[in-house]
Amino acid sequence: MQVYDSATDLRRMLPLTGVLLLAACAVNPATGQRQFSLISESREIEMGREADESISASLGIYESDELQTFVRGLGNDLASVSERPRLPWSFKLVDDPTVNAFALPGGFIYVTRGILAHLNSEAELAGVLGHEIGHVTAKHSVSRMSRQQLQQIGLGVGMAVSSDVRRIGDVLAGGLQLLNLKYSRGDESQSDELGMRYMTRSRYDPNALKGVFQTLGLVSGGSGRVPEWRATHPAPENREAKITELIAATGEDYSGYRVGRDSFLHRLEGLVYGSNPRDGYFKGARFKHPDLAFRIDFPGGWKKVNQRIQVVGVSPREDALVSLSLVTNVTSVGRALDQFLDQKDVIGAGIRSRAEIGGFPAARRMFRVVGADGRPELEGLAAFVDYEGSVYRILGYSVAGRYESYREGIVASVQSFARLTERAALNVQPWTIEIITVPRDMTLTTFLRDYPSPVSNEQIARLNRISLGGTLQAGDLLKRIVGSDLP
Repeated sequence: MQVYDSATDLRRMLPLTGVLLLAACAVNPATGQRQFSLISESREIEMGREADESISASLGIYESDELQTFVRGLGNDLASVSERPRLPWSFKLVDDPTVNAFALPGGFIYVTRGILAHLNSEAELAGVLGHEIGHVTAKHSVSRMSRQQLQQIGLGVGMAVSSDVRRIGDVLAGGLQLLNLKYSRGDESQSDELGMRYMTRSRYDPNALKGVFQTLGLVSGGSGRVPEWRATHPAPENREAKITELIAATGEDYSGYRVGRDSFLHRLEGLVYGSNPRDGYFKGARFKHPDLAFRIDFPGGWKKVNQRIQVVGVSPREDALVSLSLVTNVTSVGRALDQFLDQKDVIGAGIRSRAEIGGFPAARRMFRVVGADGRPELEGLAAFVDYEGSVYRILGYSVAGRYESYREGIVASVQSFARLTERAALNVQPWTIEIITVPRDMTLTTFLRDYPSPVSNEQIARLNRISLGGTLQAGDLLKRIVGSDLP
């Protein structure tokens, strides 16, 4: 057995760590600062490409060739004037209603249809894309991951050689998360500056960024809720003030730079707004999926979430769950159940049943999930239904020892799976944006009366970034939402 001397080992490691840090630091051409990185550009691109496939599948790509071409073209124009023009840049509009935009390492950038709906000019979109390009050119993700790798290495070494460090390891790990959050806020401010740089290089008016930050402030509602464009961003009002200072400091006159308000708004005509009910929606405790023509009920009072890959209900105490998802690469409910029970630490319990669910072939069985010590951690019911040639998996389970208190509700949910026959639900359509040319001078209140929407007046005001007491001029373009309430 080899004996370690803690102090000696740490002294030996320190010079090695210094060499590693020196070798991994280089000047970033976008920021002009020395930057620590343990990840090569080829690996950065590989990581982004690997994640791109799963993100595109989980969020979905918005089905509009025209809008995809527009976003991709604008993004590529901005990336071409950045410090990393040779990256395999990818810009996608994803089918997600939240107000969000994000970047992966290697140049894979996404904007949601939710944020597109809330923007009011091509220059504002350029600001959003430029900001995300800035994250990539500044290698913020790469630098953050490199720091985390080094921190984990250092923390692991400390926990191996020191019992004192080992005892407070969890506390230190939490502190490192706070440290990275602080750096991340700095990254966001830096990306705002870089986004402004790329906008002006492409002749877009950087003042449009103020509108973006105003929208983010409106989306947050001033209620303390964190806007969807990541919790790590500085407060929108602070970002607006900083950009205003940066614009003034340039001493440039940007009045002749591009804004592209009207042309951009016309592009939004027909854009889906809010959650798309064709992908499934809740009406009370019932979930209806028009495209797949099925329905299922969840226990009353549970929190419910519809994701592209599954629909989930969670108990108020968050100790029980019911989920429904599609099983791929299997056509037999019996085989699907076998595969589920063949998983490590999953143990079948009770009698296997092949009783129909909703009039369709099904297979079900109770199960337990055990921990490393062999004790049950979860227990529940697994059911598989053959519906229209596809196999659906319905899982209902709770933490061990509590299943009996949820059993009735879980079994009722499993049994409720059935064909959706309600004509109104089968024919439901999403809400969409319509662009209205204001016919005469009027107040926004009058506009809202003459052009009603199925959403609140406050939402329409936010979409157009106009106060409820604002006035409109003849010829102005305004967004409204068209559509019917969900049946």
